[in-house]
Amino acid sequence: MSRTVTYCLLLFVLLFARCSDARYTADWKSLDSRPIPTWFRGAKFGILVHWGLYSVPSFGNYSEDFWGNWQVDKKPPVVEFMNRFYKPGFTYKDFAPLFTAELFDPDQWADIFFRSGARYVVMTANHLDGFAMWPSKFSVNWNAMDVGPRRDLVGDLSAAVRRKGGMRFGVEHSKMDRFHPFFIADKASKWKTDDFPRAKSTPELKELVER
Repeated sequence: MSRTVTYCLLLFVLLFARCSDARYTADWKSLDSRPIPTWFRGAKFGILVHWGLYSVPSFGNYSEDFWGNWQVDKKPPVVEFMNRFYKPGFTYKDFAPLFTAELFDPDQWADIFFRSGARYVVMTANHLDGFAMWPSKFSVNWNAMDVGPRRDLVGDLSAAVRRKGGMRFGVEHSKMDRFHPFFIADKASKWKTDDFPRAKSTPELKELVER
């Protein structure tokens, strides 16, 4: 099982599983021993909504990491795309006010998902760019309430899915944030420091699950 899938399933356990006395250690063998919710085994089909700032350019393979493809890997097609369609000096953060979600109708989405036969919906709450799709206090001025749509996209879709009924709702939360200063520093230390998970990703994940 890939780490991405394992991480998503762990979020499902946090969101939906009943509390137990089980205790786990910080290794994959221990985490993989946790029980998978019965409903998940029977659901069979679900929808993963990969949506964020990267949806504005919507370009290239694995566009969810558009920032990395452009500024880190400097993939020629991506660099050429930006040079052709955006003015000099345009930064990734300039996509934020362009991400308006003006056609987003969560109830319509929930209805389409249900009629497709899906029995669970997972939304990317953030991705490798760190942009939060909910009003996170750990991503001030870099979340969908403070800039762009000016609304709680995760909360709106979660409420719509639950109103529709017959489906579960979960989130995907990235454990990376390519350009956060703490993540960059931890990576430079070859992971001998843990400022990013301690001060950013872990409390942010807790905030997301408990809200």
